[in-house]
Amino acid sequence: MIRRSMIGQVTGIRPPRDYISIRGSGMLILLLFFGIIMPVLALAGVISPELVNMFGRYMAFAVAAVGLDLIWGYTGILSLAQFLFFALGGYAVGIYLTFQGTLFNGIPEALYVVYPYAVGQSRGSEILPWFWVPFRRFIPALFLGLTIPAAVAALIGYVGFRSRVKGVYFSILTQALTAAAALFFSKNENFFAGTNGLTHFKTILGLELTAPGVKVLLYFITFLMLIASLFTARKITRTKFGRILIAVRDNESRLRFSGYKPHLYKTAIFAFAAALAALGGILYTPQANIITPSFMEARWSILMVIWAAVGGRGTLIGAAAGALVVNLLYNLLTSQFSIGPVTWSPAYWPIVLGLIFILVVLAFPRGLHSACMGLTDRIDQGIRRIQSPSPRARAKKRGDDS
Repeated sequence: MIRRSMIGQVTGIRPPRDYISIRGSGMLILLLFFGIIMPVLALAGVISPELVNMFGRYMAFAVAAVGLDLIWGYTGILSLAQFLFFALGGYAVGIYLTFQGTLFNGIPEALYVVYPYAVGQSRGSEILPWFWVPFRRFIPALFLGLTIPAAVAALIGYVGFRSRVKGVYFSILTQALTAAAALFFSKNENFFAGTNGLTHFKTILGLELTAPGVKVLLYFITFLMLIASLFTARKITRTKFGRILIAVRDNESRLRFSGYKPHLYKTAIFAFAAALAALGGILYTPQANIITPSFMEARWSILMVIWAAVGGRGTLIGAAAGALVVNLLYNLLTSQFSIGPVTWSPAYWPIVLGLIFILVVLAFPRGLHSACMGLTDRIDQGIRRIQSPSPRARAKKRGDDS
């Protein structure tokens, strides 16, 4: 990112034409590393495909975190239902994937192992539950996986926001609905495979999910979807619609008195954030090879809030980075290892997560993203001072030119 004109406006000094900011250089390096270098190294066998698969799953979480930051950081809506929408998207593509595996008299293995006889008997002449049928093909499953969560969110949002439910009350409402959905999906009689969830996935569009090349491909698609999500969310925040969202966050009553209908804007962005969360679930499920009702538990929704807070609320890219950083720490610190006489236990992880959250809130209330951006700006200023001529040298140069 060339920032030559901006630097000139701020400092009055025109930097060299080849000047590139530390921030722009860092972003470019990260894009090249995650988008090109890592997939190439995995295909060449230098790094494990499982490592790439892990990053792909965490990037799916990051896509969902971008949606949360849109509604929390920019609109002031703290939703604890984002993992409900994540799981709905995951179940949509998960049902499709079960049809690509082993079938027992037309019944997918994930369904058959839970109730091998009850499915056919309870449905009479029908082999499958009726609501499984639309998900047998990839495109309908993908479409329904995005639209169903968005429609559910639009219904919840319209009813709640029109009734002027906001703040902690809306958070409690969304968490209660998520808990109810978890109970619904956990019941065997509802034909979602109970607490086992959907698993035993074999292929997607004819490609073996266990093949290293397919794992790299799914990772790369997730990476592209994360970039597209960030780009789209950034565009939204810079439109008139985005400015109204910020006005809703800062002073909703004044906006209402100005003739706007805040509940419609809140409903629209809540539905869009739900679609982003569902997209994360769609990307996550084939890479994790499982989707269960456990994703609707309260801890996951709270975790997503921590990702956004640690990374930087209201920054979009900070929420995505927070999801990646916290999950990478989770992967590292939930393994048992020894450092000299000290043995680390995975049981300490919740304590570390709590300390990280407290430290960031107290020391960096705007998140690590803002702290890092402040650091890079200071480095840029130092580089500009070194590269720019002194006032005496500039005066001498002007005299020589005249």
